[in-house]
Amino acid sequence: MPRFDLSGRIALVNGASRGIGAAIAHGLAQQGAHVICTSRKLEGVGETARAIAAAGGSAEALACHAGHMDEIRATLDHVRDTHGRLDILVNNAATNPYFGPAVDTPEAAFDKTIEVNLKGPFFFCAQAMPLMKENGGGAIVNVASINAVQPGLFQGVYSMTKAALVNMTKALAKENARDGIRVNALLPGFTDTRMTSVFKQDEETLKALLDENVPMNRMAMPDEMTGAVLYLVSDEASYTTGAQVVVDGGYLL
Repeated sequence: MPRFDLSGRIALVNGASRGIGAAIAHGLAQQGAHVICTSRKLEGVGETARAIAAAGGSAEALACHAGHMDEIRATLDHVRDTHGRLDILVNNAATNPYFGPAVDTPEAAFDKTIEVNLKGPFFFCAQAMPLMKENGGGAIVNVASINAVQPGLFQGVYSMTKAALVNMTKALAKENARDGIRVNALLPGFTDTRMTSVFKQDEETLKALLDENVPMNRMAMPDEMTGAVLYLVSDEASYTTGAQVVVDGGYLL
């Protein structure tokens, strides 16, 4: 469909070395976008960019720690100097270094979760928006979680950051709509990624978890998140901003 065509657009996906981020990067490239794939380590994200190129797409890889301001600035400076524009930003990078009672969260784990899951997306947006504004606008998708709505057991701080990310999405959508910048959030459910591997350590526990909580009774695959993102960054979503698109197999019903 022509209105889903992203040819000529420059997209940046952070946290693109694997899982949902890599799947989104592939999806954007398949629709014609040039995708700048970033992650903390160049090695992993380089594999994503090479796989996109091997499939006929256009991509490049950059190392960027999503919680470090100097690296975020350097990445956006590179985008400006090399491409002169940024049309799409997907904030996917996230971490959850602690799994257990919220009140027992180590301070270092608390700080790291806030740094990557909230500070990073905020300043990626802050650095990207002026460049988008100069070129008539753009589309941002912040990858949150169903935990933003229903906190996950023993995932207190992670859930807090995802709830804040949704509110940040709304605030930035409201402030930047008149500049042609749309900001939306994706809320994935249980998805088969490294971050959810803790739930897969015991097959019986996982089965019970899905039986009791997910009407579709399975985990999602990362590429099942791609369609929602393609909608949100395409011209089909030209009147959509501040939205929360839930892709969770019915978990929140």
